[in-house]
Amino acid sequence: MEYTYQYFLIMPFVTLPVPMLIGMGLLLFPASTKKLRRIWAFPSIFLLSIVFTFSVNLSIQQINSSYIYQYIWSWTINNDFSLEFGYLIDSLTSILLILITTVGILVLIYSDSYMSYDQGYLRFCAYMSFFNTSMLGLVTSSNLIQIYIFWELVGMCSYLLIGFWFTRPIASNACQKSFLTNRVGDFGLLLGILGLYWITGSFEFHDLFEIVKHCISNNENELLFFTFCAFLLFFGPIAKSAQFPLHVWLPDAMEGPTPISALIHAATMVAAGIFLVARLLPLFVVIPYIMNLITLIGIITVLLGATLALAHKDIKRSLAYSTMSQLGYMMLALGMGSYRAALFHLITHAYSKALLFLGSGSIIHSMEAIVGYSPYKSQNMILMGGLTKRVPITKTTFLLGTLSLCGIPPLACFWSKDEILYDSWLYSPIFAIIACSTPGLTAFYMFRVYLLTFGGHFNVHFTNYNGKKNSALYSLSVWGKGESKIFKKKICLLPLLIMNNNQRASFFSKKGSQIYGTVKKIRHHFVINHLATKINFSYPQESENNMLFPMLVLGLFTLFIAAIGIPFNQFNQQGGELDILSKLLSPSLNLLHQNPKNSTDFFEFVTKAAFSISVAFFGIFIAFSFYKPVYSSLQNFKFLNFFVKKVPKKSFWDKTINMIYDWSYNRGYIDTLYARSLTKGIRELVEFTLFVDRRVIDGITNGVGIISFFIAEAIKYVGGSRISSYLLVYLFYVLIFIFLFFLVR
Repeated sequence: MEYTYQYFLIMPFVTLPVPMLIGMGLLLFPASTKKLRRIWAFPSIFLLSIVFTFSVNLSIQQINSSYIYQYIWSWTINNDFSLEFGYLIDSLTSILLILITTVGILVLIYSDSYMSYDQGYLRFCAYMSFFNTSMLGLVTSSNLIQIYIFWELVGMCSYLLIGFWFTRPIASNACQKSFLTNRVGDFGLLLGILGLYWITGSFEFHDLFEIVKHCISNNENELLFFTFCAFLLFFGPIAKSAQFPLHVWLPDAMEGPTPISALIHAATMVAAGIFLVARLLPLFVVIPYIMNLITLIGIITVLLGATLALAHKDIKRSLAYSTMSQLGYMMLALGMGSYRAALFHLITHAYSKALLFLGSGSIIHSMEAIVGYSPYKSQNMILMGGLTKRVPITKTTFLLGTLSLCGIPPLACFWSKDEILYDSWLYSPIFAIIACSTPGLTAFYMFRVYLLTFGGHFNVHFTNYNGKKNSALYSLSVWGKGESKIFKKKICLLPLLIMNNNQRASFFSKKGSQIYGTVKKIRHHFVINHLATKINFSYPQESENNMLFPMLVLGLFTLFIAAIGIPFNQFNQQGGELDILSKLLSPSLNLLHQNPKNSTDFFEFVTKAAFSISVAFFGIFIAFSFYKPVYSSLQNFKFLNFFVKKVPKKSFWDKTINMIYDWSYNRGYIDTLYARSLTKGIRELVEFTLFVDRRVIDGITNGVGIISFFIAEAIKYVGGSRISSYLLVYLFYVLIFIFLFFLVR
């Protein structure tokens, strides 16, 4: 065992040779490297699998021995300053290592097919491997300064991957927004680290916890300074884990490739903020104000993320807001001191949400069969539908992830989310009511995504020139590019019509029928032109096996991963044998002075769970009533109305629903507020500063020079080029200045 721990130092850097070799190959042998580009997926997966094997071995040892191992060495020593690097292996590290490696391996397998036709395949592979290295280094770091180094590397990789298709203005703007928003949090994190070092003289976690606890217990006057430093430390997780109010970057980050959304924005990088709060929880626990702040930020994020996901048409943005809400649950649990529940939900949510993101990527990818490959993939759910028979495996796995996220038993997220809800009743009834009502919103928007994508029956068949029924009418409008001129002229109008942000296509109000009235005309004209020009199109197809395999594995995780944390014995008897997760977390729970053998009352848990399940089923019922599938046909053009049933135009219900829609569709007006107060304000300040610099400061300087020039030009003609005349003028000016000097004095 000691041998394994000692040489674990190289594990975070096992995947580093892949980006290094790809970079050297592109620099020295670009043609050969690009020609053999698909080969690079194998070493990436193989090396990460090695790390996974070691991670499983370490986790088993952690469960059996509850042993915390730390290995450090001095890197810089100068007088009283000593900077040490090393690695820390405990239960929290073990959990994150397995999570990063399992999801990373599956996403790499998935990406091999998803990105196979992309010209930047090698660049994508290099970025992914370097991100895995940075993330592994982050979770194994033994001190704050080392965490900060890898924290920034993770942010850099996120910036590169979000803006992977940098030629698209929307993608480049998204990566810049992500970078700048995270810089706000990272700057606060750096100030907090430096502030704690200034007063404690150490970056090591154990030393920090002991010194801060000792200082606060002996001198309460220092509580204010430690509270301020802890507040600054918390800024980093707020930005990285997309917590209110620094959450605005996450939905825009969906402009990156879908595998990035599954790896970075569902299971790993966004979990880094939760990891850091969990790592620093012994420090935060002794500062009550910070714990209350963490709880408040968590509950606000839970509710805000759920409401913002209600009306978006982009399938990945809806899942991004869902991720934001679920991360709020984890932050809420940490603020309440429910360390085990937070990490349990971190595990279950990571696998379920990764499954949903990969499922959305499979949906987007399968639609490419209609008009061929396009690097700009449509993510608009309005242009989908009726895919149940075409992509059955994707549909089944996506349904598993949807049910899990809704908290439907016995799937994974039910057990972890309801444990958080159970603890919230013990913490605060107000927070508990908010937290328990949110599953209804979660169920609504998740089944809204599911029904818009797979529900309905847009597969309207018609016979083409060769007598075969092989075309789907709805499929013709999914992409904005095609080979034929008629496709470009007619079909491009539909995505522009539906996706136009200036025209409000409400998911609730009656304006949706107006949109579909125009859509009907466009499709009618297209059918005539289609039959006339004899264009062939094909159905959506199921994705390749390399993409389906990771989804099936994640589906199994979604079904069975909760078994590691279900406290079966605790339900039946006091002090029963611990579940696997509690055994693994026992050292950390002891450090937080929490009893890992805490018994849970079965009937009380079932009562609370029954309430949340009822709320979830109510949300599912509302989703089905709003988005129930209605079949359509070519003859009568009765297109599926994905909107709410027709209601009186000026009824209170209609106004309320539209108000909710406006709130959700406009992102709670938070982005608008930032744009007007920060972006516009800073731009105006810069313009004013530029005006002062050019017109006032430079104007005075240039004005003095110009005036001196003209005075000199005028003076040289006064004396007729005689020195005596110049001396007389000079003496005259000297007398004037002397007079003014004595006058002022």
